Parts: sequence; C-alpha cells; structure tokens
Amino acid sequence: MNYRADSYGNQLSILGFGCMRFKSKLGKIDMAETERQIMTAIESGVNYFDTAYIYPGSEAALGEILEKNCVRDKVYIATKLPHYLIKSADDLEKMFSEELRRLRTDHIDYYLMHMLTDIDTWDRLKSLGIEKWLEEKKAKGAIRQIGFSYHGNSDMFCTLADAYNWDMCLIQYNYMDEHSQAGRRGLCHAHAKGMSVMIMEPLRGGKLVNRLPEDAKKIFAEYKTSHTPAGWAFRWLWSQPEITVVLSGMNSEEMVKENIATASSVEIGEIGPEEEAMLKRVVGAINAGMKVGCTGCGYCMPCPKGVDIPGTFAAYNRRYAEGRFWSLVDYVICTALRKNSTAASNCIGCGKCEKHCPQSIDIRKNLKDAKKVLETPVYRAARKVVGWFARF
Repeated sequence: MNYRADSYGNQLSILGFGCMRFKSKLGKIDMAETERQIMTAIESGVNYFDTAYIYPGSEAALGEILEKNCVRDKVYIATKLPHYLIKSADDLEKMFSEELRRLRTDHIDYYLMHMLTDIDTWDRLKSLGIEKWLEEKKAKGAIRQIGFSYHGNSDMFCTLADAYNWDMCLIQYNYMDEHSQAGRRGLCHAHAKGMSVMIMEPLRGGKLVNRLPEDAKKIFAEYKTSHTPAGWAFRWLWSQPEITVVLSGMNSEEMVKENIATASSVEIGEIGPEEEAMLKRVVGAINAGMKVGCTGCGYCMPCPKGVDIPGTFAAYNRRYAEGRFWSLVDYVICTALRKNSTAASNCIGCGKCEKHCPQSIDIRKNLKDAKKVLETPVYRAARKVVGWFARF
C-alpha cells in the first residue's frame, strides 16, 4: 500500500474505504460480509474510512466492526456533520454526540461539513457559533481535523476554501470531471493552501467501469499498456501529487483486492502525455452523444443571475450520455442543493456569458433547451424538497 501525508504529517493510505455502499442483504447491511471486506482492507494497509451521519446504518456498522476487532487505533475515521439538519447551536452537540456513540469512539479524526454548498450556508453556520464549537472540540482532541465536502462549481469551491482555516476537503474529481465540479482548479487551490484533498466519485458512480460505450472499451483494449477501466481511473488520480486519498465505495472482496493491488503499485507522475491523450479519446467516446460542446472551463462565470452554466451543461450532456437518472442527480446537486437556486430558468438572456466563451457556444439558446429537458416535474419536486432543507 502506498501512503501520503496529510497536512499534519499523518501517513494515510492513498486508497480510502468509502462506507456509503456497504453490501446489503434483504435491505440491511450484511454485517458478516462487510466485516470481511473491512478487515481485508485494514490487513492490507488501508487506514482511512469515510462515512456520514445520513448514510443509513453506516456509522454504526463501522463502529461495531472496528470495536469488535480492536482496530480503532489502527485507522482514521472521517465522518460528516449534516448541517442541513442543524437549526440551533444545541443541535451541533446533539448530532456530534450521536455520531461518537454510533462509531464507538471518543474522537473523530476528520470531521467534515457535509455537502457545504455555498458561502451563505457557511455564514448561517457561523451565526450559530460553529467556528467556536469546532475550535473547542479540536482543542479537546474530540475532533482532530476539520474539513468540508463539496459538489458545485470551482468558483464557489475556492470561495469556501478561503472562508475558514480548513485542514482538508472532499471533492468529486475524475478524468471526466477534470474541469467541472471543483475540478483541477479547485484541487490545486486547496493544495496550495496546505489542505489535504480527498477524492470521491473516482469512477463517476460506476460510469467509468460499468457503463462505458463500446468505443471507449476498444480504446482501452488496444492501448499498449494494459489496465482495467477502474485501474486507469485510479491511476490517473494517484498520478497527481496534489491528491491525498481517493475513496472507493467498495462492497465486494474482489473489488477491495483489485483496488488495493492498484494502490500498491501506482507511482506519482506515471500518467504522462501519451496516457493523457488516450484518456481524452476515451472521454471523447463517452461524450459522443453530448449536446453542448462545453469543456467546463468556467470563463462564462459568474452569471449575473447565478446560473451554474457549466454545471447545467454537464447535466444536460449526461442526460444523453447516461440517461435521465444521473442527469437529474447532477442537476439537482448543482442547481437546487443550495440556498439560492442556480437553475437554467434563472437566465434572463443578457448574453454576458457568451462574450467570454472560448468555444463560442450559443449559451442562451442551449440554456433554454437544457431547461426544457432538465426542469421536469420530477426535478421541480426534488427542488422543493432540497430547498426546504436549504432554508435551515
């Protein structure tokens, strides 16, 4: 297993165990199988485990397995505060105490604000006294490091990264999302600030393994170096020195062993220009059915009315590349999971964005088309639900 140091010098396995997708049986976590997978990972050197308050049964299952096998002191636990459920300062203590109880521990190694969406949300938490609360917990050793997880564009990510003295962050990043979400710009910004950067969705919800088009599979198969599609995705990430840990939502022993083998053999910088060019051809094959030639560069931003233009186009393109479900998930995350909507329907047609687009995209027309496809009754219902949480 390869290791990289976090901002405090702790040696973390570059492969982290994402605990959102534990193996289930009859609708419940399969504890026997999950224990086998977790212990296989630990015995092979994995020492970073990521869970969250809202992952059903995850914190309790992880806590039980670590306690049963007497390995709590061999691992680092990352979990998350569901700030969208916090209405008062008292709720901070209540949620945190419950997480300690579930995890059967007296401290959390990495404590993240879960899905921190924008600066308004952080300001609301500050008004509840969260900065003082976090620093008190840190001084007592109950929280060792403080961070946030994020879905959204690079501009807001950088704003949030600058808003507090964070120790670490968790972002979605993969060779498909190199210039969307926080993107490479956000990754480098956080790294330059001395933050540890953890990565989620390295396989884009399995898209980069299980739902590759045949043309993309052919590119991999014909390349001179042989790796599985998952291996290429992980190696692209671990080749970058700015990345500390890559999470994988492993739920089979085979997956655990395959990812450990990759994490034990990869080297920083091993993905060179030739490999990058090959992966760009894979991206091209995946995006063959894309509707808008948006690269996610962000030159069109900020929009005067707050429209997340790159995020909207990414979701719009995903609708035709992967289907309705993942497109809906992306669009809800990038436009509705925040205090103020960033949906395409906010566009007033001012055209400011088009003056700065390197691809000369007809942004206003494409936003109208995206609105028709994406802002369905299902989306509007989802927006109402997440909007309710965002108010608190």
